[in-house]
Amino acid sequence: MESFQNPDWETEFNRFEQAISSSPAPIRVRSVIKLSALAHQSPESILTRAIPILAGLLRVSDDPNHSVQAAAAHCLKRIACRGGEFAATMGRCGVIASLLGLLLEHANDNGIALRRIWVKCLWSLVTFGSSIRVGLARLGGVEIVTRELNTWEDDSSRWCLLEILTALTTIRESRRVLVHNGGLKLLVEAVKVGNFASRERACHAIGLIGVTRRCRGLLVEAGVVPALVDLFRDGDEKGKLLAGNTLGIIAAQTEYIRPVTEAGSIPLYVELLSGGDPMGKDIAEDVFCILAVAEGNAVLIAEQLVRILREGDNESKFAASDVLWDLAGYRHSVSVIRDSGVIPLLVGLVRDGSLEFRERISGAISQLCYNENDREVFSESGMIPILIEWLGDESEELRDNAAEALINFSEDREHYGRVREALSHPVIRSMQSRLARIRASHEHLVRSMRRVTIEHLARDPYLP
Repeated sequence: MESFQNPDWETEFNRFEQAISSSPAPIRVRSVIKLSALAHQSPESILTRAIPILAGLLRVSDDPNHSVQAAAAHCLKRIACRGGEFAATMGRCGVIASLLGLLLEHANDNGIALRRIWVKCLWSLVTFGSSIRVGLARLGGVEIVTRELNTWEDDSSRWCLLEILTALTTIRESRRVLVHNGGLKLLVEAVKVGNFASRERACHAIGLIGVTRRCRGLLVEAGVVPALVDLFRDGDEKGKLLAGNTLGIIAAQTEYIRPVTEAGSIPLYVELLSGGDPMGKDIAEDVFCILAVAEGNAVLIAEQLVRILREGDNESKFAASDVLWDLAGYRHSVSVIRDSGVIPLLVGLVRDGSLEFRERISGAISQLCYNENDREVFSESGMIPILIEWLGDESEELRDNAAEALINFSEDREHYGRVREALSHPVIRSMQSRLARIRASHEHLVRSMRRVTIEHLARDPYLP
C-alpha cells in the first residue's frame, strides 16, 4: 500500500493481498509495515478484511526469523488500538491462540524482542476488546501470563503483562487459578503498576479474593497493605473508593488492623468521609467501625470526627455523627468519646442547626445517652431542656430519639428530678412500652439459645 493523500483503498488492498499471497518474506514484511503505517487512517472495511490475512501470517511455518509474524503482530496491535470491533474480530480469527502459541514457543530461548511484540499485541486485544477475555482465559491465559511474569527479563514491558493479568481477573475462574498457582504476589504488584484502570481492576480482584481468611493472609504477606494505601492516596476517585473498600476487607481480620492503620490509612478515610461521594462516606463509616476495635485507633478517629464536626460541611457532619453513633456501642469508646470533647460540640450543633441536622444527630445523642458518664457531660452541656423541647416537635424521629435519651436520664438519681415531669408525656410512655417489648424479646431469645446445646446440634440430621 502506498501512503498518499487520497489513495484508492480498494486497489491498494488488492496489491497488499497479492503481495502477501505470492511474494517472499521480505516483500510480505514491507507490505505489512506499510499497512501498519496507514492503520490509523484506513477505512474500517479495509482493515476488517485485512485482519484474517494478518491472523494467517501469525501461523506461517516458512518464516525462520519470525519477521513476518512479528510484522503481522505489530500491525494487528495498531489496528486493535483503534477500538471498535477490531479486537473481537481478531479473536474470532484465532489471533489469541496464535499469540499464546508463539509465547510458548519462545519461552525457553533468548527471543525477548519477539516475546515483547507478542505480549504487546495480546495487551492491545485484551485492552480494547473486553469481550475476548473469556476466550483468553479458557486457552490458559492466566497460567501463561503468570509464567511469563515469573520469568520476564524486560522490565520496560512488564506492565503489559500485568495489565493483561488484571483484565483476566474480571473473570471468576481466573481469580481461582491465580490463587492456586501462587500468583497473588503478581496481583499485588499490579496494584502499583500500569494505568489506573488496570490498578483498579487489580484492587477490585483483591477485594473479591480477600474475603477468605487464608487469602487475606497470603495477600498481606505479599505486601498488599502498602500497595493499597498508595492507590488510596494517589488514585483517582474510583481508585480511592476501591482501595478504601478493599483495605476494609483486609482489616476485617483483627490481626491486620494494626498494619492497616500503621500504613497511614486513617487520614485517608477521613478524607473519604469528608468528601462528596455518598459511597465513600459509607465505606469510611464501615471501616472506622472496624479500626476502632483497637482503642488507640478509636482515639485517633474521635479526634478526626471532632475536627469534621467543627470545620466540615453539613453532609460531612452528618457522616461524622453516624460514625459516633456506631462507636458508642464499643465499651472502650465510652471514655474516648467523653474525653474527645465531642459531646458539647454536638449539643451546640443541634441547638443552632436545621431540622434535618437535629434529626440526623439526635440518633447519635440518644445512643450516647445509654452511658452514664456521657449523660453527665450532656447534662452539663445543657442537653436535657433541649430533649424535653423535642418531645413536642413535629418530627417523629426527633421525638422518639428524645424520648429514648430522657428515659436513660431518668435512671440517674441526680437527673431524675429534672426529667420527672416529662416522663408522663405520651411519647415517652410509648417509647417505654416499645423498649420493654424489645427487652422481653431479647431475653426470650437468650433463654432459647441456652436450651440449644452441642448435643442438640449434633443430633440434627440436616447439619453437615
